[in-house]
Amino acid sequence: MSERTVHNWLTGATRWPPVKIRLALRAVFACTPEDLGFVPTGRARTTPEDDVRRRDFIAAAGGAAVTVLTSSPAVASSGRIGVGDVRRLQARFAEVIVSDHRHGGRLSIETRATALAEEALDLQKNGTATQRVRAQLYECAASFMSSAMWAAIDGRRFDAALEHHQKAATLAAMSGDSGIQFRIWSHAGSLYRHLGQAGDALAANEVARSLPIARRDPLFASLGHARHAAIHGLTGDSNAVRRSIGHAQDALNRADLDVSRPVWITAFYDQSELDSLALAAHLAAGNWEDAEAHAHRSIAQRRDTMQRSRAITTVRLARAQLGQGDLEPAVATAMSVPAEDFAHPRVTRMLAAFGTSLHELAGGSGPDRTWSAYAHNSWRTTA
Repeated sequence: MSERTVHNWLTGATRWPPVKIRLALRAVFACTPEDLGFVPTGRARTTPEDDVRRRDFIAAAGGAAVTVLTSSPAVASSGRIGVGDVRRLQARFAEVIVSDHRHGGRLSIETRATALAEEALDLQKNGTATQRVRAQLYECAASFMSSAMWAAIDGRRFDAALEHHQKAATLAAMSGDSGIQFRIWSHAGSLYRHLGQAGDALAANEVARSLPIARRDPLFASLGHARHAAIHGLTGDSNAVRRSIGHAQDALNRADLDVSRPVWITAFYDQSELDSLALAAHLAAGNWEDAEAHAHRSIAQRRDTMQRSRAITTVRLARAQLGQGDLEPAVATAMSVPAEDFAHPRVTRMLAAFGTSLHELAGGSGPDRTWSAYAHNSWRTTA
C-alpha cells in the first residue's frame, strides 16, 4: 500500500476498501473492517461512532503495523534519497555476503546486517524519494534482514532467526521484489528443516518456488528444487529426493549463468551447491553411497571463498563414509577439516554428532580412540 492509500484510510477519505484489502486488514488486526471505522457501501454517511472507532483503532495500534505503514519520510526530511544511496547499500550488502561465506553464523554478522537494515529504513523515514527508490530501499532492508536471518540459522540461534524472518518477509512484500522474497522464504524452509519440522519446511519452500522469479528463471527454480530435495531427505522419502535433485539438475543445465541476477544467489549457487544440497538430502535419508558421490563432486568444484561451506561438506562426507563402515577413511576426512572451522557452531555440532556415531558404531576401536584424542586437542586449542 502507498502512503497516500493508508492516509486515506486513517482520515476516512476511503470509506470502504476493496474486498482483498478488507480481508488483509481482518487478518492483520483480528477484527472486522467495521470495527476499524470503515463504512460498508450503501450507508449514507460516516457516523460519529465510526469516527470514534477509527480514532480508537489508531491509538491502540500506534506502535505496530500502522507505524510501519504510515511512516512518512517527508516529515523532518533531511534530503533527497536517490539511486546513489541505494547502490551504496547494495555494496554493503555484497560485503555482508562475502563475510558470511568466509565465516558464517557469527553474531557479529547478524548484528551488522540488522544495523544496515535499520539504516535503509532510516533513509525511508528521513528523506524524500521516488516510489521506485522507496521500493529499492525496502528491498535493501529486506536483503539485510534476510542475511541476519541466515546468520542466526547458521549459528543455531533459531529464536532470533524466526524473529528476523517475520520482519524480512514484511519488508520484502513492501518492496514488491520476488527475488528477495524467494531468498527469505527459501531461508525459512531451511530454518524449519534444521528445526526438524519437515511439514513447515516444505510449505515455506513451496512459497519460494511459487514466486514469479522461480517460474521464469531456471537458476531460482533449480535452487528451489534442490532445497526441496534436502527437506524430503528429512522425511526419508528417497524417491522424492531423487526426483527433486533431477529437477534441480535439469533447471541448472537450462540456466544462462551470464544473465544478471542478485548478488546473493550468484555468490553461492552453482553445481557445487546443488551437489551439497543433494548430499544433505541423501545423508538424511540414509543413502550413504549416493551421499558420498555428491560430496566428492561438491568439494571438487567448491569455490575457494566458500570456506565454511567446504568444512560442512567435508564433515558430511565423513558421515557418509562412516555410514558405509569405512571407519579409517571417515576419521581421516573429519580430521581434514581446518582447526579454525571447529569454532563454527554448525561445524561444531556436526563434528560432535560424527564422534557420537563413531563411538556407537565402533567404541574403543583404533579409529574411535584416534578421533577422540584429536577432537579433544583441537577443541581445547580453539576454545
